[in-house]
Amino acid sequence: MTGDAAEEAGDGARRLILNPTSGTADHVERTRKLAAERGFDVVETERTGHAVTLAARAAADGVDLLAVCGGDGTVHEAVQGVVEADALGDVTLSVVPTGTANIIASALGVRDVEHGFAVTDSGEIRRIDLGTAGDEPFVMSAIAGLPADVSAAATHGLKQRFGPFAFVVGAAQEALEFDGLRVDVEADTTEGSVEWRGEALAVLVGNVRQFAKTGGQANAEDGLLRVTIVEEMPPDDALVEAIEQRLLHEETPHVTDLRASEIDISSLDGGEVRFSLDGEIRPFEDVRITVRPRALRVKVAEEYSVAADDAT
Repeated sequence: MTGDAAEEAGDGARRLILNPTSGTADHVERTRKLAAERGFDVVETERTGHAVTLAARAAADGVDLLAVCGGDGTVHEAVQGVVEADALGDVTLSVVPTGTANIIASALGVRDVEHGFAVTDSGEIRRIDLGTAGDEPFVMSAIAGLPADVSAAATHGLKQRFGPFAFVVGAAQEALEFDGLRVDVEADTTEGSVEWRGEALAVLVGNVRQFAKTGGQANAEDGLLRVTIVEEMPPDDALVEAIEQRLLHEETPHVTDLRASEIDISSLDGGEVRFSLDGEIRPFEDVRITVRPRALRVKVAEEYSVAADDAT
């Protein structure tokens, strides 16, 4: 990795936010040992939303390297806290993955707990884009429709019992009951203004993720969001598999794929639309989704790359 996106790490205060119940909840002792070896002050979350408060407090205390040990939801809360403290320019995040899916960590090239701690020491600092839905930031994605319902159905209990398979269980349950999503989508894209109205199975907005074509990692440093609208169609086994993996592998006439800097989404029925922001469920009647180019400082592993997805 070269260029002006690379920066050197500082030697300031270090703190680690530890979610003791993420994933299989068997990582606390090992994490505390590794954190102590690297000079991290450790604070534990005690409830949903607590990482927001802990991250804001860390910023106020002058912490400039904030490690987050948990899953995508814990990372989401920590970023929210840094944003609320107006400290995006002062705090660098490093992810130590212990969740179920760990999609954000994977996008940054981080494999596991030990590798996450190694990256806190030797990883390069990059500035990546940060999405915002209403007033709430997101790193990975903002999705509405069946995938959001699946995310909600994959409860903490299911995740502890089934691991990543919890999303398949949730998909099977929700696909039988999903009634579709009637929405109006207006997007400022690389090709001008685009409007889509109708009944959708899902509206997926990715930042470090893309959902159409090849799926997987997107370029998170180009100031654009990936918008994928999946038209309503009968769910089948292929769809369930796609939801489990959080991406769509094949091109289809039922999918609209856009690159946008701003998206307005509103319900045509006048009711609420449930969005999953990095796995956290939020209801909106209408929402504006924007991107803050290269606003979030993160530690990345050598495996991280700025995905050349423009060619796909």
